Amino acid sequence: MELSVLNIKGEDTGRKVTLSDAVFGVEPNEHAMYLDVKQYLANQRQGTHKAKERNEVAGSTKKIKKQKGTGGARAGSIKSPVFIGGGRVFGPKPRNYSFKLNKKLKEVARLSALSLLARDNRVALVESFTFETPKTKEIKSILSNLQSTGKTLVVLPSLDKNVVLSGRNLPKVKVSTAKDLNTFDLLNVEKVLLIEESVNVLENLYSEK
Repeated sequence: MELSVLNIKGEDTGRKVTLSDAVFGVEPNEHAMYLDVKQYLANQRQGTHKAKERNEVAGSTKKIKKQKGTGGARAGSIKSPVFIGGGRVFGPKPRNYSFKLNKKLKEVARLSALSLLARDNRVALVESFTFETPKTKEIKSILSNLQSTGKTLVVLPSLDKNVVLSGRNLPKVKVSTAKDLNTFDLLNVEKVLLIEESVNVLENLYSEK
């Protein structure tokens, strides 16, 4: 698959880059992508939720009425879950939601996501650019020139602090490096802008040796 390289004005530079089939042309594995996204979202959960059970709420344990002869159901402690202010039955407790996935499966998931984006023509190649100082207005202008107005992922070959800070204030834009890509970010955008040099980084990371 060949893609034309665009400059920051959205113009074709006349150069083309051939994307490796080992990275951008694999058969998407939907289950692998599902598991990787599930793990990513699970890892975002704090797991600090807590509800008090009947042995933890404040209240008397005195029997509130006699066992028989009232015409109603028998009742013991006011801390019973059936009463207002009582404990909760099977309430949430603090827990760790994270789980393990094999590195190979996570790699398959990322390659599947990249191939899916390439197949749907949602990947664009852009010439390398940088800013002397963080400028949100400048990266917004670049995205406008590239006709990328929806959710966009900008993939850098290496960390550029000024570019990262420039895109941080834009709610629909995320800036990441090629080695830090994850399946959730790839599937959660409408378009991926690959800086030209990041293609080589991805191919070196994921191509079969």
